[in-house]
Amino acid sequence: MRAAQITRLDGPAAIAHADVPAPQAGRRQVLIDVHFAGVSYPEVLLSRGEYQLKPALPFVPGSEVSGVVVTAPAESGFEAGDRVVAFPGLGGFAEQVAVDPAMVFALPAGVPLDAAAALPMNYFTVHFALHRRGHLKAGESVLVQGAAGGIGTAAIQLAKALGARVIAVVSQPAKAATVRAAGADEVIAADGFRAAVADLTGGRGVDVVVDPVGGDRFTDSLRSLAPEGRLLVIGFTAGEIPTVKVNRLLLNNISVVGVGWGAFWLARPEYLAQQWSDLAPMVADGRLAPLLGSTYPLTRAAAAVTELADRRAQGKVVLAVRPT
Repeated sequence: MRAAQITRLDGPAAIAHADVPAPQAGRRQVLIDVHFAGVSYPEVLLSRGEYQLKPALPFVPGSEVSGVVVTAPAESGFEAGDRVVAFPGLGGFAEQVAVDPAMVFALPAGVPLDAAAALPMNYFTVHFALHRRGHLKAGESVLVQGAAGGIGTAAIQLAKALGARVIAVVSQPAKAATVRAAGADEVIAADGFRAAVADLTGGRGVDVVVDPVGGDRFTDSLRSLAPEGRLLVIGFTAGEIPTVKVNRLLLNNISVVGVGWGAFWLARPEYLAQQWSDLAPMVADGRLAPLLGSTYPLTRAAAAVTELADRRAQGKVVLAVRPT
């Protein structure tokens, strides 16, 4: 079958088109014809050998897919022809993938398969961040860093669906339209965002910061928190892992909260189904509608991952494996 494969750890440009053996689904796995695969920042890190997961070379990356079930165990609840999204962890940049049923989710009717490929990684991550780790409540305010990317647009939509006011931070004026389309109430520039947050909140600050960026924005994100505010650490796309002067946490009783979604659910795979029970109704009624950015053919997987590495993505980047 056709796939995109990492054969050396030289960065996204080294991802190559390849023919690889089709997966042999075990008796307890769901075999899926992949139509679209989501592209996420872990693929950037995997291509450089910088991710915590270090599979043996060569390997097929791709942690999230949408497609149609080919075969499934009788007890899984799935059958041939079902439209699904899935979280294989690896192997998604290929025409077929075999996945544990606990990581496969029935897709609500009417949701396009290209948009569906944007659901597993980003929306499950921000659900874990805002709901379980951030304890977001209706009426609170949320500042989203890196707001035009896949995590950012998902965070905007879910925070709005949960009843929050959302302020989106963008690095370029051209990205403002993307975050407004995702539902942001206010859009501000990364340069000078702390002062802009103070103006928009009457000096109080925001209740929650969603931060997949890190780097030199981190300290001003802390300073943008209201009393008892929470800064959710999701990633470090800026490349630099910031440090915290913990005395800053004392002044306003603020918290820095780690968001390790993968580490959490790997020990509790049943948690994924709990998340989907919350997310699926919002997907079905349109409150969560992934905002797509670039779509690449499978043969251009390297270019797709490079777009994320260069921080040019606006919305979710996907690969069309079997475009419909």
